[in-house]
Amino acid sequence: MSNMRVNRPVRSAALVAVCSVWAGLSWAIELPEPATDDDFLHGSPEEVVLGQLLFYDPILSGNDNISCSTCHHPKFGTSDGVSLGMGEGGIGLGPTRIVDPENVPEDRVPRNAPALYNLGAKEYITMFHDGRVEVVDGVLTVPIEDPFFDQVNGILATQAAFPVLSPDEMAGHVNENPISKAVRKGRFSGEGGAWDLIASKVAAIPEYQALFADAYPDTATRGIRFADISNAIACFIAEEFRADKSPFDAYLRGEVSALDPLATEGMELFYGDAGCADCHSGTFQTDHKFHAMGQPQFGPGKTLAFERGASDEGRFRVTGKTSDLYAFRTPSLRNVTLTAPYGHTGAYADLWEFVTAHSLPRAAFHAWTPDMAVLPDLDVEDWIAWEDEREKAAILDAIEVEDRALSADQVDAIVAFLEALTDDTTRLGVPDAVPSGLPFEK
Repeated sequence: MSNMRVNRPVRSAALVAVCSVWAGLSWAIELPEPATDDDFLHGSPEEVVLGQLLFYDPILSGNDNISCSTCHHPKFGTSDGVSLGMGEGGIGLGPTRIVDPENVPEDRVPRNAPALYNLGAKEYITMFHDGRVEVVDGVLTVPIEDPFFDQVNGILATQAAFPVLSPDEMAGHVNENPISKAVRKGRFSGEGGAWDLIASKVAAIPEYQALFADAYPDTATRGIRFADISNAIACFIAEEFRADKSPFDAYLRGEVSALDPLATEGMELFYGDAGCADCHSGTFQTDHKFHAMGQPQFGPGKTLAFERGASDEGRFRVTGKTSDLYAFRTPSLRNVTLTAPYGHTGAYADLWEFVTAHSLPRAAFHAWTPDMAVLPDLDVEDWIAWEDEREKAAILDAIEVEDRALSADQVDAIVAFLEALTDDTTRLGVPDAVPSGLPFEK
């Protein structure tokens, strides 16, 4: 991957100190520098086009019925518009996705589908809600040991390799197909492994052979590996879902003199008294760290096969540190108005309510009700954790932030600022067809 350098206005040379007056008070707030081309990874045009087709092609799933875009579609802000998704066994897209009566899902996907905006920025060194894929001191760490990871070109490509192994997401369930059988046996790479089987399906398609030869010429002699597939998808995500042309970016670059008054008021709160920027800092409004915010837990949870219950202890499952109990990665807020529902379980369908809940997390936890989530009909036990008083007490006890009560007007202003972070520009868009010829949701 190569990088380009562009000239930046003097305004963005350092953190920008803005002196503001609001509600009779005066203080200085610090704003981040705007993003530049140098902040992002860049692939070749051939890689990006190849990655686009792979991203939308169900050929990567065990049953040829689900693509990456099923749960990360631009129609829903590169997410899926529901609290907990329905992968294998679902039909349709977004909140209207329904159960396939011929292949009923075993359960929901345990966590909300995260948005993909700006994941190609170099500052991203953690992936997934719990950061189980991360770069530590320059070394990529992953939850499984496999030589496959020596072949991918970075953390974003590494992340792209995992959903195809999940039975509930893309692989399919036990004995449904050769890929799900390989996953069940713990065979991921090497001949007959899940990644190898997927790569073989792709390599059998002449159009893909030509596209890979253009993007990665050595595949013409050594063959197509799943690492090549991951690398191309990462290049596509980095290019397609780069979002740095919002009104806020224009303001940081000095292209406009101000945001609208309500958004300006929200910006001053966000970077001032409301304390939002304590965690939502930096160019993309994330510190890339993990915080326990007291989000309601429901759905199947993230537990080991032999464990009972439906809890999700978040970062603790990666580090084993009690200080990481129920902590989840701070999400970027770019295009946040498009990516509902919010939280690691998608507990809040409404952004105004989510901002309010963050200001008073303990009271909000007690006040939360299941009808605030968006869950397509599925005959499963969704509320095991939510009805477990010990689990709820543990989540409450782990909350690490102090209450900062906001008035309704202040929440209005912060939401107006969040709207100023919107740039849903796409470049290639959704293809008309994919090389496999399989149908996919557009």
